[in-house]
Amino acid sequence: MPRPMGKPGTSGQEKSKDFFGSMKRLLKNLKPWKFLLSLAIVLAMASAILALISPDKLSSLTDTITSGITPKTEKFTMVIERTLTNVQENIQTKMQEVMVASTITEEEKQTFMSVLEKMQDVENQEEQLNLFTQIPNSILQVLLNEITIENTIISIEDQIEMFHLMGNLNQENELQAIDSLPSSIYNLIKPSVDMDKVKSITIFIGMLYVTSAIFNYIESFSMTTISNRFAQYLRARISVKINKLPLRYFDTHETGDVLSRVTNDVDTIAQNLNNSLATLVTSLTLFIGSIIMMFATNSVMAITAIVASLIGFSFMSIILMKSQKYFIKRQEELGSINGYIEEIYSGHNVVKTYNGDKEAIEKFGKLNHNLYEANRKSQFLSGLMMPIMNFVGNFGYVAVCIVGALLVSNDVISFGVIVAFIIYVRMFTNPLTQIAQAMTALQSTAAAGERVFEFLDEEEMADESKCIKHLDKEKVKGEIEFKNVHFGYTKEKTIIHDFSVKVRPGEKIAIVGPTGAGKTTMVNLLMKFYEIDKGDIVIDGTSIHELTRENIHKLFCMVLQDTWLFDGTIKENIRFNKENISDEEVWEACKMVGVDHFIKTLPNGINAIISDNDTVSSGQKQLFTIARGNLENAPFLILDEATSNVDTRTEELVQKAMDKLTVGKTSFIIAHRLSTIKNADLILVMNEGNIIEQGTHEELMKQKGFYEKLYNSQFEM
Repeated sequence: MPRPMGKPGTSGQEKSKDFFGSMKRLLKNLKPWKFLLSLAIVLAMASAILALISPDKLSSLTDTITSGITPKTEKFTMVIERTLTNVQENIQTKMQEVMVASTITEEEKQTFMSVLEKMQDVENQEEQLNLFTQIPNSILQVLLNEITIENTIISIEDQIEMFHLMGNLNQENELQAIDSLPSSIYNLIKPSVDMDKVKSITIFIGMLYVTSAIFNYIESFSMTTISNRFAQYLRARISVKINKLPLRYFDTHETGDVLSRVTNDVDTIAQNLNNSLATLVTSLTLFIGSIIMMFATNSVMAITAIVASLIGFSFMSIILMKSQKYFIKRQEELGSINGYIEEIYSGHNVVKTYNGDKEAIEKFGKLNHNLYEANRKSQFLSGLMMPIMNFVGNFGYVAVCIVGALLVSNDVISFGVIVAFIIYVRMFTNPLTQIAQAMTALQSTAAAGERVFEFLDEEEMADESKCIKHLDKEKVKGEIEFKNVHFGYTKEKTIIHDFSVKVRPGEKIAIVGPTGAGKTTMVNLLMKFYEIDKGDIVIDGTSIHELTRENIHKLFCMVLQDTWLFDGTIKENIRFNKENISDEEVWEACKMVGVDHFIKTLPNGINAIISDNDTVSSGQKQLFTIARGNLENAPFLILDEATSNVDTRTEELVQKAMDKLTVGKTSFIIAHRLSTIKNADLILVMNEGNIIEQGTHEELMKQKGFYEKLYNSQFEM
């Protein structure tokens, strides 16, 4: 039975029956390009790994810049500690010197002693610093020494000035106080970006991005090459396969279905392989790698980012589940309204004749409303996907920033880690969507692959390697004999029963009978389009079982009821698949069937461009195909309803042409118009697969049998 057709432009099915089996076979058929495929996959993974490294380097770059634009507090702390230590040590060693110094007043000495008493109960460095600022400058001049830090000499005066500035320090004037520090101290702690480190990190990140871009380019080029070469390979195999399939296959499969496999299914495989396979590898690498990198950087931030993203994706999953039924409903309603439109407009004249406009409009209105409702609901829900995706990303960013800020304030992580995690969140969320899309595309690829491979696995015509005999059409006499032929399109139902007849060279044999009697089937068996179940057909004493189909086809000229013209000139159509045919021979063939007058009306004559869809009447198309048959120098001629599409006057011209054409040829004529075969040498009357009468026209009319009734029925009113 024919397979059901899918929607226009799609494969007949969207989901694979055996996904893993189909993908395994697809990959097996990609073996000729395994190097390019392996290279593309490796480069896709490498590109993803490089993308995973960059956030960590961006974090280091951020920390380097951040640390460079803030004062070096650790060095300032070092200055304060060295100064305090200097004072504390000298209090013990220079106490006597302070007490006997004439430059120090008694009041200053008492103040100093008061500070020392308070200092005994103070352990906090900040409080100690505040107490030291109360020591008079004259005493500090004695207690302090010059100190050297990183080759920078800080004088006693600079240290005293620093004490006084720090004593007046608060949050509001902190930066101002730092800017007011003596130059020796300020130069030591002033902000300065390590440009060498920034430059090296920037160059490294730039190299990562450039290398990743090169990898992506090579990967894309490789996958494009693979997908297009594979599509070319599949089409070539299908082209070869079509010529090996028996006619039985095309009788049981719709033409549209076969075309869909050759075009839509192969294109689906090529496009999805190009777009989805590398994307899936990259996305999986990014997804797994981002989780690993997040946990390696900071587990608390990693859990925050993952939980925040999963909350968003849970909302998305709910909407996807809700919207799926509306998408299915939309396709059903779309099919209904398209079918109804086609039905009404194809029978528009009948609708108008019977005043069915109102009813048609009402029914269309109902179908249109149903489609509107299904469309509205499905589009509304699908429209929520992008805002939700944005919400997932933004929610993850917010969560990372809040938790990151808390950790930074507690000195658990640096500010650069937050920057890295913002990138990791995007790397974690985007691949999930891409993986889902890639898997959907690969499902379609597997389904399309199943249909293509199902076609390629179809049983072919019998092997003809043992058919070693050959008949030269120049030497064939033209004798054919059917010997007890039995045939059925299925094993359960035989339609040709013990058919036997002998045809002498040069005879004109007409085969007539009602529809389904087996007339065309006999011709198909003669042309070896089908293998006979039992019996034999002998051509000039040679069984067709011993001849190849190609050899048999060269012995026959065949003009069918169905016309076929391709885009090209009249001359190219008439001398189709024949070489060394002159223009004069083409004109002679056209004159024989009476189509030369029509050709002369065309601007370029036999060089005029025509096609099967052109504005050429059915009768004229038939005349062109008959002219094509006239050029075939074959000993046997088959005319299967060749004049069915021409008018009575043209039929008379064609009939005369056929009489000339059949001279010297053994001819088989299948006709429903019995008036066209009255001059046949032998008329075979078939019914239900058997010859029930045979003879000339006059002999059969005298018998008053089935033929006589069949002939007279043409003239009954």
